[in-house]
Amino acid sequence: MATALDPVEYRRVVGRFATGVTVVTAVLDGEHSAMTCSSFTSVSLDPVLVLFCPERVSRFHDVVLSAGEFAVSVLAQGQEDLSRRFAVRGRPLEGQFDGLPHTLGPVTGAVVFDGALATLECRTVSTVEAGDHTVVIGEVLGLGVPDPDGDPLLYYEGRYRAFR
Repeated sequence: MATALDPVEYRRVVGRFATGVTVVTAVLDGEHSAMTCSSFTSVSLDPVLVLFCPERVSRFHDVVLSAGEFAVSVLAQGQEDLSRRFAVRGRPLEGQFDGLPHTLGPVTGAVVFDGALATLECRTVSTVEAGDHTVVIGEVLGLGVPDPDGDPLLYYEGRYRAFR
């Protein structure tokens, strides 16, 4: 029988894996939603697939599953404020995109952020419940590189970090 792991120690250990930072967006019934996400990764080249993992208790979880499409903005170093804004639980949804330079993706109509290192628009093809999260796998339908010369925003040991 395995001994239960200490959740604080687990977070400390997995926090030693540096990740990029993304904001995932979706639109449902004309309402735009967003969530900061570091659990994003490429899955496959044939077909082109990516995944991210929203927490099941988050408001965004049900929105993105119902929408069936989503967009991902890979954040640049100067976009820490974006990451922080969309990481706040229970924040007011009205006006959440005000003052943030963005466009609507041509494929999904979901928000993509100006100045992002990369953007991907996706259609959900599979979901898998995994503990307190859901793994959302999406087929990539559209790509963009708003800032081809930027450096990534990184997250490591519970803090934002610079690439250089």
